Amino acid sequence: MLCKRTVKNQITLPKKIMDKFDECEYFEVKAEVDRIILIPVKLVSLKENPLTAVRQKIFSLGLSERDISDAIKWARSRK
Repeated sequence: MLCKRTVKNQITLPKKIMDKFDECEYFEVKAEVDRIILIPVKLVSLKENPLTAVRQKIFSLGLSERDISDAIKWARSRK
């Protein structure tokens, strides 16, 4: 399939291609030698952020900032 770049550097991708990425709205773009690579990206809302689950777990365990600091110091000292 052929695509054309416009004077505004925009490219319209063929519908047959985009149908395979129906739920994807954003793509990471890379340039490698003589290729343009589009990688589908799923954006995660702040509520779905993986750190949110970690923070909830820490809270549910009743851990304090001091507990976390002590655990980090302990882990770093075990080299």
